[in-house]
Amino acid sequence: MNTAELLVRCLENEGVEYIFGLPGEENLQVLEAIEQSSIQFITTRHEQGAAFMADVYGRLTGKAGVCLSTLGPGATNLMTGVADANLDGAPLVAITGQVGTDRMHIESHQYLDLVAMFSPVTKWNAQIVRPSITPEVVRRAFKRAQTEKPGAVHIDLPENIAAMPATGEPLRRDELEKTYAAYQSINRAAQLICHAQNPLILVGNGAIRAHASEALTEFATRLHIPVANTFMGKGVIPYTHPLSLWTVGLQQRDYINCSFDQTDLVIAVGYDLIEYSPKRWNPNGDIPIIHIGATHAEIDSSYIPQVEIVGDISDSLVELSRRADRSGKPEPVGLRLRNDIRADYEQYANDEGFPIKPQKLIYDLRQVMGPEDIVISDVGAHKMWMARHYHCDMPNTCLISNGFAAMGIAIPGAIAAKLVYPKRKVVAVTGDGGFMMNCQELETALRVGTAFVTLVFNDGGYGLIEWKQQNQFGKSTFVKFGNPDFVRLAESMGLKGYRVEAVTELVPILKTALAQEVPAVIDCPVDYRENLLFSQKYGDLSCAI
Repeated sequence: MNTAELLVRCLENEGVEYIFGLPGEENLQVLEAIEQSSIQFITTRHEQGAAFMADVYGRLTGKAGVCLSTLGPGATNLMTGVADANLDGAPLVAITGQVGTDRMHIESHQYLDLVAMFSPVTKWNAQIVRPSITPEVVRRAFKRAQTEKPGAVHIDLPENIAAMPATGEPLRRDELEKTYAAYQSINRAAQLICHAQNPLILVGNGAIRAHASEALTEFATRLHIPVANTFMGKGVIPYTHPLSLWTVGLQQRDYINCSFDQTDLVIAVGYDLIEYSPKRWNPNGDIPIIHIGATHAEIDSSYIPQVEIVGDISDSLVELSRRADRSGKPEPVGLRLRNDIRADYEQYANDEGFPIKPQKLIYDLRQVMGPEDIVISDVGAHKMWMARHYHCDMPNTCLISNGFAAMGIAIPGAIAAKLVYPKRKVVAVTGDGGFMMNCQELETALRVGTAFVTLVFNDGGYGLIEWKQQNQFGKSTFVKFGNPDFVRLAESMGLKGYRVEAVTELVPILKTALAQEVPAVIDCPVDYRENLLFSQKYGDLSCAI
């Protein structure tokens, strides 16, 4: 047995199902070992796609997704997806090939110090410098990646070390036990909740990672407190629940900001500051805050909790609801916004404009998708509309890159989602800019048998940047480009291609595309004049509630 074989045995011990990546000279030994293992290697068309697949796999399963590259340019191509996973709290293990240790002291072909390079975008990383340390490095990597707050780690394996004889066995996986919050903190928080007139729950992705959806919904229902979720907290409470105020997090004001203007207590549950800066909803730092999470609150001048409840989130919510009593309290003013929020959403149900307004496009998509079906949103102007208008019944059914906000994630992410949930419908929602960044992975999707739909919001430019330029300068520059024929491109790859030419065609095309046994691409013109109209309508929104 050599080091590469021991490494792969350790990966099997960690329960790894898939490794996403590209072959290269410096990872030949690892690839040979994978071929002899129970792990399925998914050969991708670009290392960035591999990292995004591992990123979304980790976010959906809670188990570290694994991606593999060779050295040099292969490793640098991984970095965007690795950084995305790290900032969005997705467990990921990146493995890179490397030159032999006998070449590291000189200027050498394709050599970079990958440990130094990956250090800023990972929770932890290390190079395997001796065969004997492999089990310890792998076990530590997975433990660090999967421990709250999850994130990315990196293992660097020099090619001469990979080929060396190795002895040893994978280390036993230790199960992390739950930790429970101090009763003193829970009692103090209960007193704040009892005295608050207009409390508001802000829920983030940490509640999804902790599987606290049921506990959060029961907590809010029992105490009759409205809930706003971040982009990454969608579905923690069903959007149809009468206490759900849907999504907060747009950089511009919206209805839900009025709730924060009026609240006298924010109960932040599984909330990470990177999801939506507290300086946007608590600019003066004067709103009292209760922090409920698996870890302590980060330091921010606008986020200084009066009480921190640190431990298992579900248990904390159950214990807190037992101690808090809000009987006789008036209805929180935030709930008066719900009718306005819903009316704003429903007004596009029968819109007949073409090109299609983004609100209508997303409204129709929501009608076609079931409660368990999954959408992966890329980054661009459509992301803002997906965040605002695509609502969820269940956690992890609308995935949005938000911490790092990396373009190109949707198509690779959809492949991972379909591998994890092969019986669910999956749609990659992307702009034409993001589509062209990783559309090559549609060949990967076809090859590995993951049939999903890519819905392209086509506006012939970088719409989000144009939106910001128009807001700031009243004009746009350097944002327009040409596109290939997306239908013919899809068909040339052996996929199904569709083009929407009238608003009434969208729903039938979506249903047809989702029924295919191969990946499908839908080219849909979008009317992004709505971007500026939204800015004008809500930019100076006053709160009369």
